[in-house]
Amino acid sequence: MTAISLYTGIGGLDFGFEAAGFETAAAVELDAVACRTVRLNRPEWALLEGDIHNISSEAILAKAGLRAGEPDVLIGGPPCQPFSKSSYWVNGDALRLDDPRADTLTAYLRVLRDTRPKAFLLENVYGLVYKGKDEGLRYLLEGIEQINREAGTRYTVTWKVLNAAQYGVPQIRERAFLIGSREGIPFQFPAPTHCSKSEFSLIDAREPFRTAWDAIGDLPRMPNESSLAVGGKWGDLLPTIPEGQNYLWHTARGGGSQLFGWRTRYWSFLLKLAKDQPSWTIQAQPGSAIGPFHWCNRKLSSTEMCRLQTFPEGLEFDCGRTDVQRMLGNAVPSLLAEVLAREIRRQLLRDKSRLGPLKLIPPVRSPVPKPEPLGPLPAKYRQQIGDHADHPGEGRFSARKKSPGDSAATELPLLSAPTVD
Repeated sequence: MTAISLYTGIGGLDFGFEAAGFETAAAVELDAVACRTVRLNRPEWALLEGDIHNISSEAILAKAGLRAGEPDVLIGGPPCQPFSKSSYWVNGDALRLDDPRADTLTAYLRVLRDTRPKAFLLENVYGLVYKGKDEGLRYLLEGIEQINREAGTRYTVTWKVLNAAQYGVPQIRERAFLIGSREGIPFQFPAPTHCSKSEFSLIDAREPFRTAWDAIGDLPRMPNESSLAVGGKWGDLLPTIPEGQNYLWHTARGGGSQLFGWRTRYWSFLLKLAKDQPSWTIQAQPGSAIGPFHWCNRKLSSTEMCRLQTFPEGLEFDCGRTDVQRMLGNAVPSLLAEVLAREIRRQLLRDKSRLGPLKLIPPVRSPVPKPEPLGPLPAKYRQQIGDHADHPGEGRFSARKKSPGDSAATELPLLSAPTVD
């Protein structure tokens, strides 16, 4: 089955559709490093490098060797800055459709109209569907109605915010998905297959979340990769924080020293993975003290980040770590894409093939080792011990300890502007 891919990036969506039996017949990507990475790992993909606004739908179809109406699916995640929650918290509001970058939605709709695939999938940050701030979603839905009027299609759209961990991905990552059928077939999102330990029971069909240990437990504790040391002002504090905790450990409500006020930093500040829990969201552009970090008190290696994103094994990179982190942090977990691609095949394309077990789900690794021992507080931080003011507001989240299995914890609680040291 054929897929046309827009805003391909490193290929997170494409890898999942590939695992479900789709061929990327044409891919469009602007970023030169991402294009070089795609050519290195998937030279068979017909790649168009450039700004989608300068690439015609006819050129995309020609590259794919297809005519309008022939593609099985159109996939893509338009750049999400106009609808980013982090942008909303830092700036007080997001520009959304007033931002010129929102034109990426228009370009997606243009290619959908001109190629008329049998089905489509559009992925974006969940800020796209915020109640009262959903101009982007309404713009897409109205655009699809216009396509139906002009092209005589019957595209129907179903949208939902999915947490990747609930489908076997060893990472908490929430994204919005819009899926539609040209023939008006309603799409039913698959029910979650995994849950937190607190929700798991023997009479529940769901499995426990896949964990960071499941994903990377077989890899070396100290990889042969440069630039994994955590530097900056706070890097030496990381060994004093337990697995699964962050800077809140060193507040009046935590178990460490009182170095910070409660909720005065980003949630991901000095955030460390726990072996027995899913990873927190891999960041695209983290600061020096922004995690998640490995339980061995270092940055995650390229291979580890690929595993946590459930990418296929053996991917190669011909670029620096900053570019690797950016591409991986911006990508969709490929296992979640595989799950959705299988459902698109079954429901919207009426394919009866038996595909067998999921190809990209990590194995369960047991036993899980005990947490790493804590280190002593370095002397250079002792002068910071004292009374520190808490964040003045309660925000949206309670003061209880969060774990990756908590529904509230699947959102990024950016309750104040970041402090940069």
